[in-house]
Amino acid sequence: MFCMGSSDSGQESRFLPRRGCFLEGAEIVRRTVVSDQQDRIMRLFIEEAKEHLDTLENGLVDLKSTMKDPESVQEMFRAAHSVKGGAAMLGLDSIKTTAHRLEDCFKVLKDGPVKQVDQTAESLFLKGVDTLKDLLGRLEGPFGLRNEEGEKLVQQVMPVFAQLETHLNKLASGKVQAAAGSATPAAPTAGAVPANFAVEVMTLLKEMLQVFKQKESAASRSELTAVCVRLYKLGGKIETWQNLVKTARAAIVNPKNSYKVLAPLIIKELKEAGDLVQGGKVKTIVPSKNLLLLAASPKPAEASAPAAPAAQAAASKQVALPAEPKAVVKLLLKTFNKKQLSEIAKLLVNAIKSSN
Repeated sequence: MFCMGSSDSGQESRFLPRRGCFLEGAEIVRRTVVSDQQDRIMRLFIEEAKEHLDTLENGLVDLKSTMKDPESVQEMFRAAHSVKGGAAMLGLDSIKTTAHRLEDCFKVLKDGPVKQVDQTAESLFLKGVDTLKDLLGRLEGPFGLRNEEGEKLVQQVMPVFAQLETHLNKLASGKVQAAAGSATPAAPTAGAVPANFAVEVMTLLKEMLQVFKQKESAASRSELTAVCVRLYKLGGKIETWQNLVKTARAAIVNPKNSYKVLAPLIIKELKEAGDLVQGGKVKTIVPSKNLLLLAASPKPAEASAPAAPAAQAAASKQVALPAEPKAVVKLLLKTFNKKQLSEIAKLLVNAIKSSN
């Protein structure tokens, strides 16, 4: 009996390590599966958050125009809300907090009595979105988003959100209406322009050129509009520069405009405008007729795109063309110079090819 018991006990002890190894292996598999699932969820969150950031930046490029479309404001509110929800689910507190504060501010625009915004509100919103973009960039980086980094960025941007909410409330009450009206003034002097403005413009234009070399797609056009956002912000309060960037962006978002046509025209005009800003000649910056023509037929979703009045003026000229071909030629020769006519000819050839 005793030996049998000893034998049984020995047999049991021989099986225990195997059972322990099996359980340990199962736990490793379980943790690996969970880790893979978490990685997939994180990648999905980052991709979706980037799309929401595009929505926010595109809406803020010309917030005054965006405010005219309640659905666009609602879309920006939903974008901030979605980022907040995803970050909360993943325990990304710094991203959740930043997105939540943006959501609160967009709610004021969506539900509050704010009818018009000014450059100050636009700039403060962009600072908040820039912080959110920085947090997501760090999250996507090789080392991830460390808690102390996130907390530091949140602490830095909180006063911005407080200032933004206060300013929005003043706009709603009409307390800063006079200031907003007097902020449309004269273009800044050369002293207000960054010392390396032209250099920074060229750096962004090089990025834009690389995207123009890619295959035409919705994704690459989105990259181009993102560069436009950065160019727009680079101009501070230089309205002539920002109007040019808005017109360039309107031309880019129109899928009928090919990169071969867009690239040389936009790169050239923005480069020359950057030099003019650097030289303090901001009043001379005006979009060319060719660029206005390319921006004149935006997609329905871009109906509130900047420079619409100029684009509509260009479009009205097209409608007024006479029916007789020879008369059209005379009118074109009278209206445009040789270089502009060459660009128009290219556009016509491309249009005819695409219609066949």
